[in-house]
Amino acid sequence: MAMTLLEKILAAHSKFNSVTPGQIIDIEIDSRVARDFGGANVVKNLKDFGLSLDDPGKTLFTFDCNPTGSDQRYAVNQHICRLFARENGIKIYDIDAGIGTHLLIDEGFIFPGATAVSTDSHANILGAVGAFGQGMGDMDIAAAWNKGKLWFKVPPSVLINFTGDIPENVSPKDIILNLLKLFGANSLLGFSIELSGKCIDKMPMDGRITISSMATEMGAIIILFPPSDEIIDYCRKRTGKDFIPVFADKDASYEKVFNIDISGFVPMVSRPGEPHDAVDVNTVSGQKIDSAFIGSCTNGRMSDLRKAAALLKDKKVAPGVILKIVPATDRIWNECLKEGLIGIFKKAGALVSNAGCAGCAAGQVGQNGPGEVTISSGNRNFPGKQGKGDVFLASPEIVAASALAGYITTPDKIPENPSTFITTVKAKSVTGKVTVHKDEKPRSSFLEGRIWIIQKDNIDTDMIFHNRYLAITELKEMGQYTFDNLKGYEDFARKVQPGDLVIAGKNFGCGSSRQQAVDCFISLGISGIIAESFGAIYERNAINAAFPIIICKSISELEAAAGDKIRIDLKTGEMIDLRNNQTTLAEPFSEVQFEIYMNGSLLG
Repeated sequence: MAMTLLEKILAAHSKFNSVTPGQIIDIEIDSRVARDFGGANVVKNLKDFGLSLDDPGKTLFTFDCNPTGSDQRYAVNQHICRLFARENGIKIYDIDAGIGTHLLIDEGFIFPGATAVSTDSHANILGAVGAFGQGMGDMDIAAAWNKGKLWFKVPPSVLINFTGDIPENVSPKDIILNLLKLFGANSLLGFSIELSGKCIDKMPMDGRITISSMATEMGAIIILFPPSDEIIDYCRKRTGKDFIPVFADKDASYEKVFNIDISGFVPMVSRPGEPHDAVDVNTVSGQKIDSAFIGSCTNGRMSDLRKAAALLKDKKVAPGVILKIVPATDRIWNECLKEGLIGIFKKAGALVSNAGCAGCAAGQVGQNGPGEVTISSGNRNFPGKQGKGDVFLASPEIVAASALAGYITTPDKIPENPSTFITTVKAKSVTGKVTVHKDEKPRSSFLEGRIWIIQKDNIDTDMIFHNRYLAITELKEMGQYTFDNLKGYEDFARKVQPGDLVIAGKNFGCGSSRQQAVDCFISLGISGIIAESFGAIYERNAINAAFPIIICKSISELEAAAGDKIRIDLKTGEMIDLRNNQTTLAEPFSEVQFEIYMNGSLLG
């Protein structure tokens, strides 16, 4: 049976010779990773349930969220992981190593056709080398460490075939931003995306990493590149293995095929709030900036930093603008030092930090304050994700040029005299306290509760449970922070009642892989979430935590009002508004979801 690239990878790691979309299978995981974010909870799960390790040699810790050790709670969690690693013979890439997903490639843990899971929602970056990577929550990772396998639902695949040549002024970051503009954040939700075309075959490693790293922002499971000879050779040298690379069958069946002329792509910038709100850079040219950031798992590679250095050499960052640069790995940092790039950055007035995730993870340089305008080479600009200010996303070249100009511009339009500031903005803080509820109702196949209606798509995990609270591991403390970063619902945790249900739109829970974005609802005693669709990682986290999530594509047809009571049959999907007796159908729980729900959790 002909299969797509992802289907062939998954089949090779399962007991089946072939797999099809929608099939739920157990897959062997070659590399099982926990970061300093989530790592302590993985350890806690293993200890609480008395679980052993399947294979310490395939088990890793990577500390990339807070590589400065500057947060006391992160420092505590990191040390919990260090102690566990020592006791169990686990390899640990500590705060001096860099971003875990990059280390998996560069240190030879992953190669074309391999599989990996991590508490990093951008683990699908491994699609750059034709490998399967997936971000998952703490419970999933604990299960993978214990069993060496995880259940997974085979996603449908789409093929994007590029024709034409890439314009000279278009970078890999521009390519993925053009794709985000075309497809948005949820039109390919839950799909595996494979890329093809001559320009794809010729694309070097760093460009592939940039594009694959933003699959999550498209709502996709992964963006896969067929491995080129260059990639195969690189991975063979790193792994020391003579593996057989995997490719899609020529007669593979795709749910959708898109043919796109890449010669029409232009340099792009994503406007604050949503990565898919991407526009031609000329649309926002001249926008004054306060700060600039170059780095992240998307654009912290050597070629990215060389391009930035070429623009910054013998120049100074605009007065009042802060430029922060963070290489992806320590290997890259040292290469920058060897080539003289660090000196160029420092002379230009940039702050250069040690390798890591930086601003995206809130544990390093890259955050901004209220009213601050930042242009960033990162992958996310959700409200509050990189601080309280506004974040534009762009290529390293546009970021460097803008830092020199003092406003958003392109490398060919850097002014002789940079822009200066006229006004300043004062920062303000918000505090609050709420009561945490606990639901102790016995489980049944029915849910009934008062509804909250949030008419919004793409509610990301930073809106649900902001990254500044990620070091919290106690369930009872999480509820009070639910939705405090979702505009209009900052007081949700103070008003919600145990047993309530939440109704939302498409792609609920997109963004980071944090389990807390599920657990905060459990902490409050919420009965469940009803939405048209869910982010892939969020869906897994909720199912594994036995927290009811109900997919209802026809939810807009239900003439419900806030405060109505709804009754849901989890086995049949029937939903009834008890005020007007109107009925609609949602997707019933799968056998796996219902079993986990009744057991109380994946690990229960």
